[in-house]
Amino acid sequence: MDHLYDVVIIGAGVAGCAIARELSRYRLHMAVLEKESDAGMGISGRNSGVVHAGFNCTPGTLKAGMCVEGCRRFEAWCRELGVPYRKTGKLVVALGNEDLAPLQALMDAGVRNGVQDLRIIGPEEMREMEPHIGGIAAMTSPWTGVTSPYELTIGLAENAHANGVEFYFSHPVTRIRREGNTYRIQAGEQMFRSRAVVNAAGLFSDRVAAMIGDDTYTLHPCRGEYYILDKRISALLHRPVYPVPRPGEGGLGVHLTTTVDGNVLIGPSAEYIEEREDHGTTREVMEQLYQEARQLLPEMERKDIIRDYAGIRPKLVGKKVGGFGDFIIRESDKNPGFVNLIGIESPGLTSAPLIGEYVADILGQRLPLAVRPDFQPVRRPPVRFREASDEEKARLIASDPAYGVIVCRCEEITLREVLDAMNNPLGVRTLTGIKYRTRAMMGRCQGGYCLPRMVELLQETMGLAPEEVTLKGPGSELFSGRVKTGTCTCSTCST
Repeated sequence: MDHLYDVVIIGAGVAGCAIARELSRYRLHMAVLEKESDAGMGISGRNSGVVHAGFNCTPGTLKAGMCVEGCRRFEAWCRELGVPYRKTGKLVVALGNEDLAPLQALMDAGVRNGVQDLRIIGPEEMREMEPHIGGIAAMTSPWTGVTSPYELTIGLAENAHANGVEFYFSHPVTRIRREGNTYRIQAGEQMFRSRAVVNAAGLFSDRVAAMIGDDTYTLHPCRGEYYILDKRISALLHRPVYPVPRPGEGGLGVHLTTTVDGNVLIGPSAEYIEEREDHGTTREVMEQLYQEARQLLPEMERKDIIRDYAGIRPKLVGKKVGGFGDFIIRESDKNPGFVNLIGIESPGLTSAPLIGEYVADILGQRLPLAVRPDFQPVRRPPVRFREASDEEKARLIASDPAYGVIVCRCEEITLREVLDAMNNPLGVRTLTGIKYRTRAMMGRCQGGYCLPRMVELLQETMGLAPEEVTLKGPGSELFSGRVKTGTCTCSTCST
């Protein structure tokens, strides 16, 4: 039997979850279909987490308007969702004289977009703001901030779920067919029927559009590689620092980004690739990242690197042209009630509050949007033991001894936090799901201490067999079988 909905959203990235949360304000029966095992496992969990002010966007574009307004609303949005956010400001640095004219052009574009309080400053004021950063001039952007991209996406999904949205993980969409006034969608082993469909499939949104006959879109995957630095570096950097962007590149240049958790990111690079899910890092690019980052922050050393990773941008503009295209968010000309989101790359995270409202306005032309009086916009944030005062920690331990047991020493994550993450509202039971909800395994040792305990807890608490424990869902099992044990009878042991 088909599952019947008013709206089906394909993709549980930040855009899809923002749309789900926005539409959950209304009396609609909705589902989100996601091919991965959790929300935010694609583009949304593999970016810098920067809340952009909007000066990098071409004036007059949909992207520019959404970014500027999204930035203004972002702090209040994160407060509702119980998600960390810091308004850090940002410096865009001119490393040489050839960068001065592009720096001025960047500021002029920002002013035209309505970005507030942009200024170009000289080296003395730069040194006052960031004593360890090189360069001859900079533009300062006080409205730029940082958030946790995966916590934000999970927060949106959990709040949408609390307001009635159903999530189906590990359900890749393989077929869509229009039948009269509804759409029939094959996802995994199940069939769904819906009056409206929102295609927020990120890197695969062009292919999803093609399933229903919209074959005019082509996305070009562009990989960005990153380093994660130890928290020691956070004492040397107080805000994101970017170089002046170079024309024709697929990104904004290699930059240093502070995070809400105290680490610093180097990256991303920008390399067009063929495979849409090739998240590998490469020695040549990583060496280039390190050398370019040292131009901005000479005191950084290789020993400060604790991990590398990569994310992939769904670019509408190919390698020969380079640069950035505008967001495509519109109802299909051929298929009423089918809304496509194509090319939602940076600043898609910053724009997410506006993307949700924009899609709701489009669907409001097709569906009755009756406001639910019981909509709950506030999500209670998870306890973050490491951020509590000594008095608050003592109170938490007195109320629940599980707060007194440290599972992850690097990040000071307690047993209670891990258990709460295992019992998350979305029903996710993977190591990465727990990691994204707690930061366990994200510290200096990268799980060397806490990973075995996490595996034990999944077995003890969730009743999983060792072979059922996965990193991020089916196909990422940690154990493939058992080793036979017994008494050794070799001549060495027997003597």
